Amino acid sequence: MKLIETKKVLGTITLETGLHIGGSKSSLDIGGLDSPVIKTPQGVPYIPGSSLKGKIRSLLGIKEGSIDVKTDSPTLVKMFGTSEKGKETISRLIFRDAVLDEAYFKTNFIEKDAILDTVYTESKYENTIDRKSGTTKKGGLRQIERVPAGARFNFEIVVNVFDEDKEDIIEKLKDGIVLLGNNYLGGSGSRGYGKVKIEYSIS
Repeated sequence: MKLIETKKVLGTITLETGLHIGGSKSSLDIGGLDSPVIKTPQGVPYIPGSSLKGKIRSLLGIKEGSIDVKTDSPTLVKMFGTSEKGKETISRLIFRDAVLDEAYFKTNFIEKDAILDTVYTESKYENTIDRKSGTTKKGGLRQIERVPAGARFNFEIVVNVFDEDKEDIIEKLKDGIVLLGNNYLGGSGSRGYGKVKIEYSIS
């Protein structure tokens, strides 16, 4: 198997609704926060490459009627790789972590005195309703941290094409990006979180 071509998909992910991709709690979390977002050691939110990869693979699989990675088509297995014994395959796609465009954030949020709970995030209260009483269940109120709508992340996906590849991996990846734009990223998508606008170019 010989590598014959490497392409890069470079673009931006702009949040149209708040994004929550969970991280670990720490002493630096804002008071009372139940579910913080993932951040760099410097406290800047980012989108893990694994989140992008997993979501796009899942959506492409669902489109093909696959409900588990073990039943994915040979094309998807080749694109995303597998370590399954006897079927080991090198991934053709490398998903980098998507980093927050801090300069863009500063211009559109910080300099405009946006109401945020931390430098980069907002908090949103969620509750669980008791259907019988119509009131919030005991312990049902929780505070969720989100990156606010309007924030922008820069992303990069590397596509390696080998001489034995007959499928159009680029076109399949583009299908996955469209599916993601029509779905959601991160958690609580059914409650409105994680709607994104994706713009990119291929070089």
